[in-house]
Amino acid sequence: MQSLMNRQQLADLAMDKAQKKLVPFILLMYVLAFLDRANIGFAKQAFQLDTGISDAAFAFGAGIFFLGYAVFEVPSNIIMHHVGARMWLARIMITWGLVAAGFAWVSTETSFLALRVLLGICEAGFFPGIIYYLTFWFTSSRRSSVMGLFYFGAPLSFIFGSPLSGLLMDMDGVLGVHGWQWMFAVEGLLATVVGIWALSYLVDRPKDAQFIPNEEKQALIAELEEENANKPQGHVSPLKVLGNPKVLFLCATYFMIQISVYGVTFYLPTQVAAMMGKKVGFAVGVVSAIPWVCALIANATIPRYSDRSGKRGILAAALMCFAGLGVIASATGSPVIGVAALSLATAGYFSCQPVFWTMPTRFLSGVAAASAIALINSVGNLGGFIAPNLRVWAEKAFNNPSAGLYALGSAAFIGAVLFLLSIPLGIGNNTPVLESKDAPGKGTQHTV
Repeated sequence: MQSLMNRQQLADLAMDKAQKKLVPFILLMYVLAFLDRANIGFAKQAFQLDTGISDAAFAFGAGIFFLGYAVFEVPSNIIMHHVGARMWLARIMITWGLVAAGFAWVSTETSFLALRVLLGICEAGFFPGIIYYLTFWFTSSRRSSVMGLFYFGAPLSFIFGSPLSGLLMDMDGVLGVHGWQWMFAVEGLLATVVGIWALSYLVDRPKDAQFIPNEEKQALIAELEEENANKPQGHVSPLKVLGNPKVLFLCATYFMIQISVYGVTFYLPTQVAAMMGKKVGFAVGVVSAIPWVCALIANATIPRYSDRSGKRGILAAALMCFAGLGVIASATGSPVIGVAALSLATAGYFSCQPVFWTMPTRFLSGVAAASAIALINSVGNLGGFIAPNLRVWAEKAFNNPSAGLYALGSAAFIGAVLFLLSIPLGIGNNTPVLESKDAPGKGTQHTV
């Protein structure tokens, strides 16, 4: 019989292999998901000019995506639990890619709003599906770090996607096609191609993984089963869990995070363009990528620090405070200070989210976890609907172009307070860690 320490070592080896095999691919999927979700910010000026869509309709359309997304999140994750991640995640990517490409043919406010709703419906379940999928492969001691790698998707989509979107926008007039049409068509079809690839690449669960030796595979399965068995609410029904007070609290927390995130990301290219005094194009795309480089660095370090130190709620609260300060400071007219402030904001927002997603899986597993994660994400993402409309409302109500940024910064501070409150509730408290020796001179930490 394997000793506990030997089993942990074998499980770590299995997780190393799973990380190398699966994480780069799901990262690619998320890059394309975020790109297709946020590229509307690049199209804003030219798109509205060519189609005649008003600012109010654009803001409403930018947010209405999240309504269809929210309604179908929970059913989507429950379906994935039963049919498998490989088939369901591939279906999501193929359909959303086709719809995203369809924006190249939008000509009226009605078609714009209809496609935004349909895009949300098609993509519903992707993000919570990935979060749930990672719980099949990684124990809690590795989950924040792995989710941090997954969250590279948003920064990478802007680091590489911003110049790509700008370059496609600069193709305006090529073959008689508008630049925004090139952007929507090319980036949407890329997602469809990767979705087809996912059918042959992804593996549903460790027991099906031919790339992991059997001994390591069995050790990982045993570690995961033991961890799930020790969760106090690991076997709650998927419907009953939707009313769990802790789940509802996490919904509220994620809601405040997403208001702050999407209030910035939807308008980041146009905000940078205003600072630079240029129209949105390749140059603005390159500068717009700077905040995302900072977010990438933060995601590479902070979630790993969270796993190694065991810090959860207090760390996430500090990151949200920094993000709120960054948003407010970005109201300056100085391009240098503005981009630096946006860099602080994006680094804070995106590095706190991998830490956040360790919280629901501390007390839930199985289909209950699938349902809860989907609910948290769907309610939270309604913040994506509120954010652009809140920003427009605040600017008009106070007759101040900076008022929207102040409102978004305030949402970040409320999120920080909720993270602090998660500590006495027992879901954001620090996680004790133990160090064990895997090999001479090498230490590995395991969550207790």
